[in-house]
Amino acid sequence: MCSADLGDVGDSPMFFAGFDKLTHTGFFFTWVVLVCSGIIRQQKPVAFSYKQAIAVTLVAIAFGGLIELLQLYIFTWRSADWNDLFADSLGACMGIFGVMVTVLSIGDGKK
Repeated sequence: MCSADLGDVGDSPMFFAGFDKLTHTGFFFTWVVLVCSGIIRQQKPVAFSYKQAIAVTLVAIAFGGLIELLQLYIFTWRSADWNDLFADSLGACMGIFGVMVTVLSIGDGKK
């Protein structure tokens, strides 16, 4: 999705000014939640540590940075933007926050 040539779609009146940033945030939120779900389901007993949370967050932010570098050098029809990286990072942090709150609230209280 991040490398798709959208042409004039971004100029459509259907989209508001911050739609692109909202999309970046939503993609990374969803991606982090799905990655964490996979990690949690592989653990016996079910667990998710702070180390894993930090690792997933850092990988997600690095992935967002890689996408921006690819948009700068490879996908010339797209443009690299620091604000996109910020939106990616925000989505990743929101996702990990949601996962951690959920894991800690349904956990057995042992940590």
